[in-house]
Order: sequence, then C-alpha cells, then structure tokens
Amino acid sequence: MNKALYTPGLGYYSAGLCKLGAKGDFITAPEISPLFSQCLARQCQPVLAHFNDNVILEFGAGSGSMAAELLKALEQLNALPSQYFILEVSADLKQLQQTTLQAQVPNLLDRVQWLESLPNQPLQGIILANEVLDAMPVHCFRLEKEGVSEFYVGLATPNNSPSDETPYTWQVLPTQNESLRGIVETLRPSIPVGYVSEMNLALPAWIQSVSDSLSAGMILLIDYGFPRHEYYHPQRNQGTLMCHYQHHAHDNPLILVGLQDMTAHVDFTAVAEAALSAGLSVSGYTNQANFLLACGLPELLSALNPDETKTYLQQTQQAKTLILPSEMGELFKVMALTKHLDMPLLGFVQDDRVRL
Repeated sequence: MNKALYTPGLGYYSAGLCKLGAKGDFITAPEISPLFSQCLARQCQPVLAHFNDNVILEFGAGSGSMAAELLKALEQLNALPSQYFILEVSADLKQLQQTTLQAQVPNLLDRVQWLESLPNQPLQGIILANEVLDAMPVHCFRLEKEGVSEFYVGLATPNNSPSDETPYTWQVLPTQNESLRGIVETLRPSIPVGYVSEMNLALPAWIQSVSDSLSAGMILLIDYGFPRHEYYHPQRNQGTLMCHYQHHAHDNPLILVGLQDMTAHVDFTAVAEAALSAGLSVSGYTNQANFLLACGLPELLSALNPDETKTYLQQTQQAKTLILPSEMGELFKVMALTKHLDMPLLGFVQDDRVRL
C-alpha cells in the first residue's frame, strides 16, 4: 500500500494524475462547500488568539481549497495566523495548491509556505489533517483458530494465473509482524475466527512526531472512521479497505496499481491511545455534523441571500451533504488533541463523545 500510494513518480499521490473533483477519483468536504472551511475558521479563531506568535500547519492540502477558504474566513474574523504551512508530498498537488491560492487569496500568499517534512522547531497554534489518516498504509490480517495470518501481495504463478487486469495475487500467510500479532490477539475475545480487517501500525509514530512538532496548541483530525468497538465489530468482518477510481469505489487494491486511491477507515480509539502516549490530551470527539453545527453552520446558512436562488439552493444542498447521516455527517468524525491548551473548544460544546 505504501509503494502503491507514495513511490516517487509512480505512486498514486506522487504521479501527475487528477485526483480531486469531478474529473478525479474523489471529492473532499472543502471541495464540496466553502461552508466547511468557514466553520473550521470559527474553531481556529479562539485557539489562534491564545498565542501571540501563531501558525497553522495543514497536512496534505489537496487542491488548496481548504487553505484558501480558511485564510479568507480568518481574515474576515481578524484572526489570520502569522504563517500557514502546508506539508505536501505530492509535487503536482503542491502546484495545484499554489495555483488555487494565487487565484483566490493572492494578497495572503506571502503567509503560505510549503514544507517537505515537519518543522525542526516546535510550533504554537494549530495542526490540521483532513482525510490524512485514512491514506496511511495498513496491514490486512485474518484471525485464525491458532495465530494470526496476514495478507501479502505476490506475483502470480502458472498455477495461480492472474486475471487480465493484474499480475498480482494475495498470499495469506502467518504474519511475521509481532506487533500486528500481539494487537490482533487482544481482539480475539470479541471477533470470530476467520475475521478479516486491517490495522494502521504506523499511527503511534505519526502521532508522536506531530506531538513533537507542537509546543502548544491544537491538532484537529477529520476523517471517516469509528471507535474501536464499532471498527472491529463482529459483523464488519471484511474490513474497511477501499479503492477509489474515477468516483467508483471497490475493494480490490491489486488492480490499477498507482492509478487508484487506497484508503482504510480510522480507528479513533487507537488515535486517542496514541495521543495520550505522546503527551497530548484528547479534548474533543464528535461527528462532522455536530462539529459543523456547533461551529455556526446554521448562522452561515441564514446569512445567505435566498433571492440569489441558484447559489442559495446550491449551498443549502452542499450543507446537507456535509451533515446528513446518510452522507458525510455521521461517518466522518472530528477529534481534537491539545497540548498546553486549557480552553473549551467550540466544535464540541453540543456533542462530545470522548468517553464513548
């Protein structure tokens, strides 16, 4: 999965393919509506105001839409950060982000700086990761009667000939990864033999590195996923690994290698555990609908002009996509992690599921 997504020049995120929007493979909340980033700005404003020298760091900024709309909204709120860092591994997405920001906020472009790695000096302010964790490589496993097997990718042999679409095949073998075996064994009392799912073993190190990059402030993670008791539910016995190609979703990562996105849902219990181990506080956890509603989505909608019929109907329909349970409202979650920041967080005042 790591090679398929990130191999320089060949991986999905490092090759020059159109990934976002109608001509791409998927669309994210900031591309759906500017209302998403406007609500986000309302959560960022009081946190930024807490620090004299404040910055925002965004992981994987996609098309740059969220950065542009967030900067515009923060400017209106008189709460611009001193700098806006974007950590982007894709050269073509970086170019797209630069084009977007130049077109939408040319007056604020001097505040934006692109990074290839986390900054050496810890920052004060906000770290944002919208649909980042789901693109981290995972290990696929199967619980056996005795032990744990793992799904490896192999080349097909004459006795196991490939389809016309791919030369690759699954090889399910006893795992050699002691960390994976140990964690899966802890799930044995609650899942049946033959259960298939996946696990993000890189998550704790990633959370630790992000924590090390923050001297004080908030980390806001927005992604689709569940708490552990829902993620590894006995009925969710085929995992959550999915692929996206030209807005079609399927579960075969062995085809279109390097041409399609590959994702897995996020175990937010694992995120919280890693955060606590990294010296962070889990200061809020809710679904996207409740977060956006608490951050003023109704007020933003009421400020729209209903006489501008086309725009009004378009934005209200976009808002429904963001908050309806059948769309993004329930599946997407928002988690706030903080360090040396003791203040209520606006997005979680209506609904906070930290103890669930």
